[in-house]
Amino acid sequence: MTSSQLQAVACSTAANARIFLPYISAAFERYGINTPERQLCFMAQVAHESGGLFYTEELATGAAYEGRESLGNTQPGDGVRFKGRGLIQITGRNNYRLVSEALQADFITHPQLLGGKNITLCSPDQLRYAALSAGWFWDRAGLNAFADKINSKQPVDSGANLEFFKRITKGVNGGYNGLPDRLHRYIQGAAALLPVNATQPAVTQT
Repeated sequence: MTSSQLQAVACSTAANARIFLPYISAAFERYGINTPERQLCFMAQVAHESGGLFYTEELATGAAYEGRESLGNTQPGDGVRFKGRGLIQITGRNNYRLVSEALQADFITHPQLLGGKNITLCSPDQLRYAALSAGWFWDRAGLNAFADKINSKQPVDSGANLEFFKRITKGVNGGYNGLPDRLHRYIQGAAALLPVNATQPAVTQT
């Protein structure tokens, strides 16, 4: 994927795409996100979660996650400490522990390694882990399998394609928040990555 293709797929600025390209390419390689359909689906989700490759940390304080045992937040301050970070918003002590083991980095002691508010404030390590953690989450949720089911020659926003895309969205978000924007980013990216005979209409989902 080129920088200009990443910009189109992420609906980001040229500068953000250029900065993140090597880190996202490494995530693609490590986690087998290696077909246009997989990359489109991954980037549509990641770009929505990060505001076009800009935010690497949740805007909210994380206080709403305090005491959430389902996230492993059992110690005082865990909600804020383990708020959403990375390009796909890794959240909660449990997920921070798991991604620490996977990437061999200590995100429990240093949670900010997963993201430093936004791209302008991130170190190279934070950018790298923001991208790799997104790939890890995607792989752990088995979302390549659903991306493989999408027929790129048919509209993504209707029929079976929409159901598969919604399944990916739920795997990332836990629901369908921002679904129209996620679909829009897929469609914009399709023009840059898919063959010219693969058509994608404007989003009609509400």
